[in-house]
Amino acid sequence: MSQFTSGPVLSALDAITEAQKIAFAPILFQTAWCLRETGLLAFFDQHPEGASTEMAAAACDLTPYAAGVLLDMGVSGAIIYTHTNGYSLSKVGHFLLHDKMTRINMEFTQNVCYQAMGHLLESIREGKPAGLKVFGDWATIYPALSQLPEPAKTSWFDFDHFYSDNAFATALPHVQALQPKHLYDVGGNTGKWALMCAAADPELQVTLVDLPQQLALAQVNIEAAGLSDRVRGHAADLLHAETLPGEADVWWMSQFLDCFSEEQVVTILRLIRRSMKPEARVCILELFWDRQPFEAASFSLNATSLYFTCLANGNSRFYHSKVMTRCLREAGFKIDDEIDHIGRGHTLLIASPC
Repeated sequence: MSQFTSGPVLSALDAITEAQKIAFAPILFQTAWCLRETGLLAFFDQHPEGASTEMAAAACDLTPYAAGVLLDMGVSGAIIYTHTNGYSLSKVGHFLLHDKMTRINMEFTQNVCYQAMGHLLESIREGKPAGLKVFGDWATIYPALSQLPEPAKTSWFDFDHFYSDNAFATALPHVQALQPKHLYDVGGNTGKWALMCAAADPELQVTLVDLPQQLALAQVNIEAAGLSDRVRGHAADLLHAETLPGEADVWWMSQFLDCFSEEQVVTILRLIRRSMKPEARVCILELFWDRQPFEAASFSLNATSLYFTCLANGNSRFYHSKVMTRCLREAGFKIDDEIDHIGRGHTLLIASPC
């Protein structure tokens, strides 16, 4: 797509203006956060005719000074605009206040990433998630998810589920068409996909393959759904396991392989390749930054890749689709089908052993 292959033509003045926006971007983000959290965005949303600083300050229990500095930076950030009656809410401000995706992205950035990103350069140089130390002493974030402090824990799971859950309903018919009797949910997280599959097919057996800490989280949901007889867990560290049980007809991975480096992706796929039945299929649901229909989506994915760098494990990311194709080929798979535009920008790859 054109936005990935050629940059905008800017004058020197426009370019230096954009450079200043980048230089102060963290301050603009915090301004947007404060405008939302103090109630200023909601106040102006209710006053489309515009209102003064003093009116807004009084309504939001702020001093005129506090409201004024936020509103003026809001004007510079196109969140607020000046009005004959004082200030008013822009379209950008409207979406910051009302758009669910934007809210979830902001809370993930604020509560999970913001403080940690001060350690990004260290992570880049060392290949380790140096920012994770703001939450605790772990090698990667995955065993720590159930132990993250609030509000980081809720923000992490809200972010993860917002994007994956939306794609599940669309992906389900493609998986059902393969007529599996037993499905492995590799990296099953809290078990939402496993439970959806089990509910859709009362004959289906499902096994979640994940770290013990993650299986403990999923087990609570499995028991609550009354599906313990058909949905079970198999604890495994896929980077160190020599083999896995091989009963599955479909091996499902949703937003899982982006949690690993390219070399690790190949290692995991090779493990699955030597463990699986010859007639079984691998289904990979992933977000590829080059397959996005909108520039903002690619921007968001590439930004989130730096969360993987700084917080998750130091060596993974959202990949270009060609990278995943190469990894599958190196691990001994061929792609049978690929379906784009699932959910909010996912691609479903269906592969079989060569």
